Amino acid sequence: MHQTEQLNLLPLNLGHLERQVEALLSAYTRLSAENNSLRQRQEALVAEKAALVEKTELARTRVEAMITRLKSMENGL
Repeated sequence: MHQTEQLNLLPLNLGHLERQVEALLSAYTRLSAENNSLRQRQEALVAEKAALVEKTELARTRVEAMITRLKSMENGL
């Protein structure tokens, strides 16, 4: 390839490279926003799980207390 032909291809190559960089920046921006959204959703789910575990433990404690009371009533009869 001659030097003149190489110089003629330079703007084409730069334009192509510029489009690729713009596409990468766009993908980065989109993925970064998606990642932030997923992190927030994960934090919300972790908090929701903790609340559900706490409610389950409270229900378990109440049921165990009822069973204990029923057994003591049964033994008292």
